[in-house]
Amino acid sequence: MSALITPELVVLDTDLGSDKATVVRRLAGLVADAGRATGAEALAGDALAREAQAATGLPGGIAIPHCRSAAVTQASLAFTRLSPGVDFGAADGPADLVFLIAAPAAGDADHLTLLSALARALVRPDFVAALRAAATPADVVALVEEVVSPQPATGASAATSVPAPATSPAAAAPASTGQTAARRRLVAVSACPTGIAHTYMAADKLTAAAQDAGVDLVVETQGSSGATPLDPAVIRDADAVIFAVDVGVRDRDRFAGKPVIQSGTKRAINEPDVMIREALAAADDPNARRVPGSGTAGEPAAASSAGRPGTATEIRRWLLTGVSYMIPFVAAGGLLIALGFLFGGYQIVNPNPDVEGQSYALSWVLSNSFFDLPTAAPTEGLNDGFLGYLGAVCTVLGQAAFGFLVPALAGYIAYAIADRPGIVPGFVVGAVSVSVGAGFIGGLVGGIIAGFAARWIASWKLPTGVRGLQPVVIIPLLATLISSGIMAVLLGRPLAAALTGLGNWLNGLTGTSAVLLGIILGLMMCFDLGGPVNKAAYVFATTGLAAGSGAPLVIMATVMAAGMVPPLAMALSTLVRPKLYTPAERDNGKAAWLLGLSFISEGAIPFAAADPLRVIPSMMLGGATTGAIVAASGVELRAPHGGIFVFFAMSGVLMFLVALVVGTVVGALAVTIAKSIGRTKADAVPEDAVDLAHAHAAAPASTVSAPARA
Repeated sequence: MSALITPELVVLDTDLGSDKATVVRRLAGLVADAGRATGAEALAGDALAREAQAATGLPGGIAIPHCRSAAVTQASLAFTRLSPGVDFGAADGPADLVFLIAAPAAGDADHLTLLSALARALVRPDFVAALRAAATPADVVALVEEVVSPQPATGASAATSVPAPATSPAAAAPASTGQTAARRRLVAVSACPTGIAHTYMAADKLTAAAQDAGVDLVVETQGSSGATPLDPAVIRDADAVIFAVDVGVRDRDRFAGKPVIQSGTKRAINEPDVMIREALAAADDPNARRVPGSGTAGEPAAASSAGRPGTATEIRRWLLTGVSYMIPFVAAGGLLIALGFLFGGYQIVNPNPDVEGQSYALSWVLSNSFFDLPTAAPTEGLNDGFLGYLGAVCTVLGQAAFGFLVPALAGYIAYAIADRPGIVPGFVVGAVSVSVGAGFIGGLVGGIIAGFAARWIASWKLPTGVRGLQPVVIIPLLATLISSGIMAVLLGRPLAAALTGLGNWLNGLTGTSAVLLGIILGLMMCFDLGGPVNKAAYVFATTGLAAGSGAPLVIMATVMAAGMVPPLAMALSTLVRPKLYTPAERDNGKAAWLLGLSFISEGAIPFAAADPLRVIPSMMLGGATTGAIVAASGVELRAPHGGIFVFFAMSGVLMFLVALVVGTVVGALAVTIAKSIGRTKADAVPEDAVDLAHAHAAAPASTVSAPARA
């Protein structure tokens, strides 16, 4: 394995700049100049984006900016000893020892293990003192290699390339001798988005604090180099659990019923002794917050607030969990539908007059096979032969995937709130919200209702004889009845009335100013990204296509152009100001280019769900601009969906493109400015954002998936 650090990657006692961005860029330059990265700017951008999630300054004058980056070709460490120090966000002042930890986007387990070993060493005072005393770059390299070099494997650590950490179950389990009955026992889980540094530093800080307090602590590190699950017996014997996490805890149900203290990894690094005391206090408090789970007591109403995440943090986590699980449905369904239009023609989703209740796509798939292909297209705008059949298959598959968007969103929001008991009621209420026309907004609201209903029912203390039925019968039945009943009985009628009223209002505007109508339709398409307002505008446009010419076709072009703006604007914003977004959001931005060009507004959902007050008004401004230009230009469109794949069914293509570009620029500029205002250095991006690199993202309900609305 190649060395992580060389003398060329070390700079001592030098002024690299007055701010952390400059220092990170200089260190990234060292990595690129050494041939370990394809570009310094790309690496620095990824490191600064991670810095925006949570500052990497640590107590004692240390900073560890770090990231995974596609620009990194070889796992590397760059180090500087600054004079003077630079502020990296630590509470006790600037940092003079700075490590840039650069890992490849798909780093192998061995390299990630070594990087994790360095992070652990940085909590040792002797190692930090040696770095400050090092006389040459070669001395620094020797110190680092000493802590990350593989050691002879013995006993429980034989499977690892570094000595078994004190936080492993084998190392941290209570000794068989010398143990007193009064000795307290805790377990903990640590995890951060990148899983390289904070995960392991938090674990070691908690372990050291527990040792000082005379407490047995076993920590499970859910990091990039893998995780060894805690022994169930260790969990069972623990008095309480600590979650030091910036992302969701894997297999949380294992800890069901245990008193819990939860915070981000940074608090565990800065205040490990406080968290140990809070965990011990929670263990002695019968009203303490507990880990919810199937058939266990949930969180009592009077639970102590110690260690509890803030309300805004929890809501953000719920929404981002739902969005992250919905992303694969968006990617698969949206692109399959776009391919269906490309291969099958723009009429492929329209009703087949020869088969009642079926689209051309569905009737062709059901009545033909690969060996019995349609030989002649029944109408203009359809392709025959193999391409037509392939387009029909893609369309049917894409429509099936799109049918799960809102149920998946609602189901995994409920899962984030109530764990596994929330999945069934969440999926059902999501499906019900689609049936009553509530769309994406209904999925959000319904998922939250289902999650709380499931968590409440899980907290019931039932007799032992029926407790076994609680997770498999009682919770799914009652939570589904409560959440879906509220959606069907209380929310369905108001939404239906709103849709009818909006449709009548739009029909009354067809004779007024084209620009005004374009602005209104653009605002509606971007207001709720697939909810009732968006759907009203889309249905208004598609119902007029039968006219064949004139105003209805202009309205269709206006609606499609405005619906393409949100994902394109967000993609452009992530490109021009990447530091405003997490690495996962920047990945979403790359996917949003194709989704936007395909008229799949779902590409903007991850951004809207995470930051609705900044994103949605900005998208409305961009959509209104595009809508006004298209309507004023009289562009006509005969296809209900497809984006760039149906330009052949459009008149005035040039003005359509001009309007789309202008609206995209306006929306991107607006959201970039909005995200730049009122942000502190430490929390430009939520500290607990879900790591969508693991659950590839893209989100809330889009605008115009014609197939999903057909």
